[in-house]
Amino acid sequence: MSVTLDLSRARPAAAPAPLNLAGLTRSEIAATLVESGVAAPSQAKMRANQIWGWAQHHGVTAFEAMSNIAKDTRAALAERFTLARPQIAERQQSVDGTIKWLIRFAPGIEAETVFIPEVGGGSGALCVSSQVGCTLNCTFCHTGTQALVRNLTAAEIVAQVQVARDDLSEWRAAPGGRRLTNIVFMGMGEPLYNLDGVATALDIVSDDQGIAISRRRVTVSTSGVVPKLKELGERTGAMLAVSLHAVTDELRDVLVPINKAYPIAELLAAIRAYPGLSNAKRVTFEYVMLKGVNDSPAEARALVKLLAGIPAKINLIPFNPWPGSPYECSSGNRIHAFADIVNAAGYASPIRTPRGRDILAACGQLKSESQKTRANARRRETEAVDTAEH
Repeated sequence: MSVTLDLSRARPAAAPAPLNLAGLTRSEIAATLVESGVAAPSQAKMRANQIWGWAQHHGVTAFEAMSNIAKDTRAALAERFTLARPQIAERQQSVDGTIKWLIRFAPGIEAETVFIPEVGGGSGALCVSSQVGCTLNCTFCHTGTQALVRNLTAAEIVAQVQVARDDLSEWRAAPGGRRLTNIVFMGMGEPLYNLDGVATALDIVSDDQGIAISRRRVTVSTSGVVPKLKELGERTGAMLAVSLHAVTDELRDVLVPINKAYPIAELLAAIRAYPGLSNAKRVTFEYVMLKGVNDSPAEARALVKLLAGIPAKINLIPFNPWPGSPYECSSGNRIHAFADIVNAAGYASPIRTPRGRDILAACGQLKSESQKTRANARRRETEAVDTAEH
């Protein structure tokens, strides 16, 4: 019996996507060049340093711009690799100058990144995400209502910084003229659940031959993954911020459910042992102000007693409302009274000015609301089409 194959239906296998070198470490680039045959082992380190400089210091996205690399080598690089940025699915700018980018790394893999300029200009912080979604389910945080999709890779974390630098035109700016001066891991996700990605990304952005943002200008915020705190300090040297939000385990169990695994006493013991903690390298405690929940004078005094002896400052964060939230923001008078008690005890207690609320870029508002906004827009488009057809 003969069998006839219909070759017209056969489809060639799709070529693999070119590897992006823009977010790799120097050693990863060197190993990749050798493996691909673009560079001999004896030349790989030198070639990797050249590519690194162009990608991380100059911000180029095309190999043809690398003028100190031979033309045939540039062609070989372009054939096998890319330096492309991820897609910017949406860009919004607030009336206060805050900029929010919704970055699409792959289909269904999106995260938000926010640039927050200092009032008066001159410097600013980039709030980056470490995960798509979150597992912590903090009850005051809208971001936490989105289920975890996956960790972001180190390259995807670095790409957030590169996208911001592109938009702000800061690759060729002198260090003193740059607005992006600080990085805060306070976007989507729990950074300590992606410590490998965060640590490698920090190594890349802090390299003085590249993006060159000092580790002292990088803050990693955690909800209190106690077993990872020491490792964070040892591997990154980053400044530490801790989402505290309550002075009793009973309340913190509700607001920050990870407290059930690592209660306040255990968390504070780990913070006291954080590598490098000193008056020159204080921990920042974040405390969201919730009306009638955690904002009483008694709780302010309890907070001071709880943190006694820890080199710290306490950021008071006015609650940023979101649809369906069970909480309201404390009144201005209540927040200032709380701050006065903390300040009188000798702790700096700045009240964070909400930034980017009009574009849903404020603390706790990231990603899930933009998903909802775009879903609503798609629903309206579908309804309009249905109406037109009928």
